[in-house]
Amino acid sequence: MSKTLNSHDLTRFMTDEGITAVIVHLDASTKTVTDAAAALDVQPEQIVKSVLFLADGEPVLVITNGLSRIRYKVLADFLGLSRRRLKMADAAQVLAITGYVVGSVPPFGHWQPIRTVVDTAVTQLSHDHIYGGGGETNALLQIAPGELLRVIGAAVVEGLSAV
Repeated sequence: MSKTLNSHDLTRFMTDEGITAVIVHLDASTKTVTDAAAALDVQPEQIVKSVLFLADGEPVLVITNGLSRIRYKVLADFLGLSRRRLKMADAAQVLAITGYVVGSVPPFGHWQPIRTVVDTAVTQLSHDHIYGGGGETNALLQIAPGELLRVIGAAVVEGLSAV
């Protein structure tokens, strides 16, 4: 796969899959959680991030909220691996596996389906909408937490992240 996916590809995927969500295009970059929250005038916990790991070389996407730090040991234990067999993907790997550049990776709509796990912090949010990568560094996906879980059908893991 040689081209980079973008918000138009993500919109097409959402339409094809009947996903209720919208892409919000902004004038500012949303590469970081802080940038995205400021641009939308929302709380950082309403921003979810999609972080790609390689577990024994196999991609695993972790979705957690805001400024939380992912607990590698909890993820490794959930996956049944030792901690040293789990690595965060670098920018080139993220692009090759998902089709999106770092800072724009949505929770779905990648080149291929990716095993996905979600931190309970995302499922416990009381907000009507959360925002994730929208396929470009100035675009965000706006989606209801329940719709996100329906679409990705991911395992929910307790204590996957810490503030």
